Amino acid sequence: MSADAQIAPLPEASSDQVSAPSGKAAVAVLRFGSLLAFAAILALFCLTAPYFLSVGNIGNVLGQSAISGVLAIGLTVVLIAGGSNVVTGGIDLSLAANMGLSAAVYATLIKLGFSDVVAAGGALATGLTIGAANAAAVVLAGIVPLLATLAVMNVVAGLELVLTQNTVLPASTDFLTFVSNSDGLGIPILAYVLLGFALIATAIVQYTPLGLRLYAVGEFPAAARAAGLPLKRLLAGAFIGSGLCGGFAGILSVAYLSGSTTGSGEALLPVVVIALLGAVFSRRLLPTVPGTLLSALVVGFFANGFQLLNLPSTLVSGVQGVLILLVVSATTLLRKQEI
Repeated sequence: MSADAQIAPLPEASSDQVSAPSGKAAVAVLRFGSLLAFAAILALFCLTAPYFLSVGNIGNVLGQSAISGVLAIGLTVVLIAGGSNVVTGGIDLSLAANMGLSAAVYATLIKLGFSDVVAAGGALATGLTIGAANAAAVVLAGIVPLLATLAVMNVVAGLELVLTQNTVLPASTDFLTFVSNSDGLGIPILAYVLLGFALIATAIVQYTPLGLRLYAVGEFPAAARAAGLPLKRLLAGAFIGSGLCGGFAGILSVAYLSGSTTGSGEALLPVVVIALLGAVFSRRLLPTVPGTLLSALVVGFFANGFQLLNLPSTLVSGVQGVLILLVVSATTLLRKQEI
């Protein structure tokens, strides 16, 4: 059976996910209401937070959003292939720990005298290995992704502590210095890396047969199975791709922080917020890479605005938790209405 024949019925199944007029109105209210709310909050920051719209501050936010954005794109791929139900569907809680261990591997190899090419290869191989462990736990062992990736997260975090002895491992090379610098306009190189990475991910996930298959597996598994799609192989590939994103984010983290860092698990909540919030910016409340990129910038400016207003970081975490609750609740209710 050809690839076209395999996936031909699937677009028809997903062309009108919210069929009822009330459902369409609810989706529109959620999307545009959320956009208006975000715009209002950002406008408030423009009026009250000093230097919020300065070129230097915007560049700083773009650079800070690069790491969380790459991680969130990896999580988005898992959400697409595993289904957007974070309890029984796709989720990867090991991403932040993956980044931490990959960064530690990179810094360790640099400290041992290896080149950036070898260190980057080690970081990417670390990320792929963690992704493969998640894939094996979910696909082969049949463990629910929430529990499987939670277990892998703890193992990876322990390995990072063993490797670093819970200390910062400094790393400084010409390559890392270049990546952490800015261009003549004050825009960090990391911002260009994020945009380039997002463009590549968008091209693959949103505009290729592979991306269509991932959506089919996540949203319509019965139809995908009937069409002959390899569900387990595609889901495993999504976890491996997510692991690769974690390894790549580890390289960016070393460049941004001039070494590895402890406490990488703190990055998990913002990544989950970004990935889930990205669905609000899509046409049918489905996770998409462009939506995740936009969400990463919105969350980045939110956190930056709180910092400029000297508000406590605990308040930022509270707002992120509320965003998760609202987005998950709203999308769950709308999906129930579809059914």
